[in-house]
Order: sequence, then C-alpha cells, then structure tokens
Amino acid sequence: MKYVLCVLIGYLIGVINPSYIIAKSHGFDIRKKGSGNAGASNALILFGKVLGIGCALLDIAKATFAIWLSEKLFPGLAYSLAATGVACIIGHVFPFYMNFRGGKGLACLGGMILAFDWRVFLIMLTAEVLVVIITDYICFVPITASLAFPIIYGIMRHDLYGALFLAIIFPLMLFKHKENLKRIKQNTEMPFSFLWNKDKALAKTNIAKR
Repeated sequence: MKYVLCVLIGYLIGVINPSYIIAKSHGFDIRKKGSGNAGASNALILFGKVLGIGCALLDIAKATFAIWLSEKLFPGLAYSLAATGVACIIGHVFPFYMNFRGGKGLACLGGMILAFDWRVFLIMLTAEVLVVIITDYICFVPITASLAFPIIYGIMRHDLYGALFLAIIFPLMLFKHKENLKRIKQNTEMPFSFLWNKDKALAKTNIAKR
C-alpha cells in the first residue's frame, strides 16, 4: 500500500504541467504550436527564455518535491525514490486530463536525480551540457541521462532491483524522442543554438511555418 501511495503521489504531482497551463492562460494548446511538445523546451520557443526556463525549473521542482514528500511520509521505504520518481515522469508524459499527451519528461528526470543526490545532479548536468555542446541537440540529453542514471543509482546504492525499475525510463525516453531523432536525420530538428541564433535556427526548420 505504501508503494501504491508513492506512485499516486508521483503521478498526481507529475501531471501538473506549467507549460500547458501557461499556454492555456494565453488561449491556446501548447501541443498545437511550436514543436508540439507540452514541455519547457516548447515554452522556450513560444514564450521566450524567462518562461521557458521557469517551466523547466518548475518541472524539476515537482519531481524533487514528490520524492521528498514520499520519503517524509514513508521514511526508510527502500524504493520510494524509484517508485515516486518514475511515476512522476509518467504523470508528466501521460497526464490523464490531457488525453495522455503530455511532455517528454527530461526536467522531471532531472528533479529525480536532484532528489537522489545533488552532487550526482551537478556532475550529470555538466556531462549533459557537454553532450548538448557537442551535438547541438537537447534530445540526446534525456536519452543518455536515462541510460546513465539507473547505472549510477545501482552502483551507489548497491541496489540492482531499484536500478532495474529506474531503467523503465530509458525506453520511455526513446519512445518520446523518436520523432526528434527522425527530424535530426532529416536535418529539421530545432538545434540548441536556437537560444542565441534564433533566425538561423528557425530558417533551418519547419517550425516557423507551422
């Protein structure tokens, strides 16, 4: 029953989508504009850096808070982080009130890593910044991070079963980013350099024409 409650806490907090809520307050569905994603990256495209970064921070915070809440309610529960964190990501990706079409879960993954260990978060953040600089695409970050984190978790906690449970995130991230990978192959994916060279990035893609 404790694990069921952890999953419920994670999912119900995970479904709170700031990007979707902000877009609705502006009179439109964020999934119908920009990149079509109900997440911080599309908020960045549509609303600018301040709101985009704000949405990312809120998505990180909600996962961290969900795990903190579960651990406070059920201290010593072995897999509370894994159960709550995975459920929070699933809630963000498949929110019931959005017909199960939510965001892609990167920021929530970051929030789970932060709840696990802030030092691991900073190390992985540094590594993923290098991934973005080298590739110029954000979509490689959730794929590589979701592969690396279960391994790191398993080694640090000596917990094979928890690591295997966290490994559920990796195929989910691949599934949610398959269109991004396809667009990269077609040379139409929005590059990260959009942040400082917007006109060139938009000219390279079809996003500006939607």
